[in-house]
Amino acid sequence: MNQHKCMGLLTSTIRLPLHNFTSHSFSTKSLTAEFKNLCSRGHIDEAFTNFTSLIWSYPPLFSDLLKACIQTQSFSLAKQLHSLILTAGCFKEKFVVNHLLNAYSKLGRLDAAVSLFEKMPNRNTMSFNILIGGFIQHGDLDSAFKLFDEMGDRNLATWNAMIVGTVQFEFNEDGLSLFSRMHKLGFLPDVFTLGSVLRGCAGLKDLNKGKQVHGYVVKSGFEMNLIVGSSLGHMYMRSGSLKEGEKVIRLMPMHSVAVLNTLIAGRSQNGCSEGALDIYNIMRMSGFRPDKITFVSVISSCSELATLGQGQQIHADVIKVGALSVVPVISSLVSMYSRSGCLDDAVKVFEEREGADLVLWSSIIAAYGFHGRGKEAVELFDRMEHEGLEPNDVTFLSLLYACSHCGMKEKGLELFKVMVEKYGLEPQLEHYTCVVDLLGRSGCLDEAEGYIRSMPIKADAVIWKTLLSACKIHKDSDMAKRIGEEVLKIDPRDSSAYVLLANIQASTRRWKDVSELRKAMRDQNVKKEPGISWLEIKNQIYQFIMGDKSHPLAQEIENYLNELMEEIRIEGYVPDIGSVLHDMDVEEKEYNLVHHSEKLAIAFALMNTPKGFPIRVMKNLRVCSDCHVAIKYISKVKNREIIVRDNSRFHHFKNGYCSCGDYW
Repeated sequence: MNQHKCMGLLTSTIRLPLHNFTSHSFSTKSLTAEFKNLCSRGHIDEAFTNFTSLIWSYPPLFSDLLKACIQTQSFSLAKQLHSLILTAGCFKEKFVVNHLLNAYSKLGRLDAAVSLFEKMPNRNTMSFNILIGGFIQHGDLDSAFKLFDEMGDRNLATWNAMIVGTVQFEFNEDGLSLFSRMHKLGFLPDVFTLGSVLRGCAGLKDLNKGKQVHGYVVKSGFEMNLIVGSSLGHMYMRSGSLKEGEKVIRLMPMHSVAVLNTLIAGRSQNGCSEGALDIYNIMRMSGFRPDKITFVSVISSCSELATLGQGQQIHADVIKVGALSVVPVISSLVSMYSRSGCLDDAVKVFEEREGADLVLWSSIIAAYGFHGRGKEAVELFDRMEHEGLEPNDVTFLSLLYACSHCGMKEKGLELFKVMVEKYGLEPQLEHYTCVVDLLGRSGCLDEAEGYIRSMPIKADAVIWKTLLSACKIHKDSDMAKRIGEEVLKIDPRDSSAYVLLANIQASTRRWKDVSELRKAMRDQNVKKEPGISWLEIKNQIYQFIMGDKSHPLAQEIENYLNELMEEIRIEGYVPDIGSVLHDMDVEEKEYNLVHHSEKLAIAFALMNTPKGFPIRVMKNLRVCSDCHVAIKYISKVKNREIIVRDNSRFHHFKNGYCSCGDYW
């Protein structure tokens, strides 16, 4: 193929007339600058047609055209440039051919990249690095490691590519092993190496190894570098050392969005959700522009706190900065609205999305399940399959959860079978726990116990407690005693197991057994987790604990609550004194029930919100049967929708009914 025929191949694709740059009176330097400018803006057609002779006289300029192919994602033009490079006799020019190799790799055409690599007459370290990077970019770590092992000379870029790649795909042990090998061979790491290694330590939550790398960072003088300092802070916070991580961040000379994101994520991951929101507000006031990483973390904090008002404000910020097309941000918003009791808003965000991935679909399915809408969750799953998305283990966990909380035993078991047989997914302990919940809630207690004892995974305390909860629902105190022993074998200090057992024994008035359980708790120094309820009014969080009289309006709340109890008694409410774990007189038991944290929170909300305004209360423990009945009556007499999120699911109370159908 001659020169003009090759140029015709490219220009015929571009469909622009061919011009000769020699008619211009510019110097070669200015022409080269103009050519590079056109390429940097992705104007390949204009660059090539106006400067053909210049390219032909100076072949290294092919590299600029190849960069533009990457920018415009044009594989066909890269192939045509490949032909021109061959015709121009440039195939022995390592610089040009490496750029061609890079174009094929970055465009995702690894078949073409490997073919080119094998034919290259003059490969160098850069050639190997480019192809290794291509393999890593597309998740083919086996091929990357194979090529890495075949290399003779390696440089820092080679080691960095391998370490970054392994950590990126969460092969953190391999990443740290590579770092150790690199160090022994005398290579000095740079900020990118150290940042990746620290992220690997964070992924493993290995504080000891992280501290060793910290020592190396200090010795090397990189502690004040933004990349390294941010990764170091992230390592400590991800490993559970929030205070140490924040100390590292504060010692840094300047902050950036990335550093502030590290702080927000660290606080969010360590259960300091309010602190994460504080950093976000400081970030905004300081003039930093939040990005998608900021939003994912800070919206997750709103989800944990169920702070709807702040979540809505952040949603507005997402729209302002144009991040509403980012799928992880949409997933976070779906979760936030769902966990704040606003399923309709979560669905609206989902349906108005511009794109969706499996995480987003799983989020909305989980939202329906969390609100007791199992049928709709299954319908969404069918829609997802119809759109060609293949579910993963998280999707099925959300589906099984939805079925177990809606009494959909047969459908749940069918979906478990689909997961294993159709999609070849290996069930994890969480999936088996959902199946036990399905069986237990439907009254198949013996079958559920047999299922636990025969499953291929070792049972943990959670799965036994799931069956113990079912024993409580069906008032099987004999089985409960046996199952409780299984829980306490695994974790003798599990307070929730003692409380569940005590509840079951109290409901059958076995006060001696209750007393023995309380003594066992004292002997083991096990304390019952206090019931805490909280709600948001006008962007402020109010928290209530049973028996706590420290609230400034404690007396007013008590007076109002007593009046409220009288109102619902007239409507037919009868206190469920069987829910009280102590052997005391009826009056004391009723007083105890009245002061449960969710009742205090609802009374406060009724006193401080307009008539007809929905009340949203969050609780750290499962709502008790007495409160469940009482709230149904309150919703009726006060004509209010009351939404309660406990540690298991949402309850929507309206006109004397609950969305769970008394199945929780």
